[in-house]
Amino acid sequence: MSQMLSFDAIHFPADDRPPHLVALMTSPLTAAISNVPEPFRGGRMPHPEMYMDYIAEGLGPRSWRYYVIEQLEGMNRKFPTPYIVFYPTVSRDGMPFPVNKGIHEIQGHKYNEARAWRGNILVAKYRDPEYLSMMDASMADFPIIKNWFSNTFSP
Repeated sequence: MSQMLSFDAIHFPADDRPPHLVALMTSPLTAAISNVPEPFRGGRMPHPEMYMDYIAEGLGPRSWRYYVIEQLEGMNRKFPTPYIVFYPTVSRDGMPFPVNKGIHEIQGHKYNEARAWRGNILVAKYRDPEYLSMMDASMADFPIIKNWFSNTFSP
């Protein structure tokens, strides 16, 4: 198996920069995991922490969490190529991450400070609903992700 592979993902910076594509690096899993969660089912470890400012260092996947996007509100079928949202949870200094201004703007009047998305957010795309391998996202995926963020608060 090759060492590092990258897949294009959509990066939502917490500051005033617009969303853009970045290379989300993945590395092979080094240990077997039972009941494998979505981000690791393809045998690869994603590294969204590379794009998360102020995140605690050295914790790997313990410093971030993820949320799976399988369908939009009102849909009766799941996406054939689902998305996964990576968001930071453990900051370097214990302080809360800054509110993500781009997602705040997307949510408009629905914005809720207590349930705001915080920090830099990455959205990757999977090739199949079993989450066995990632594929490159593109800015053509942005309207779907924007729609989802407009109706979904941070967990």
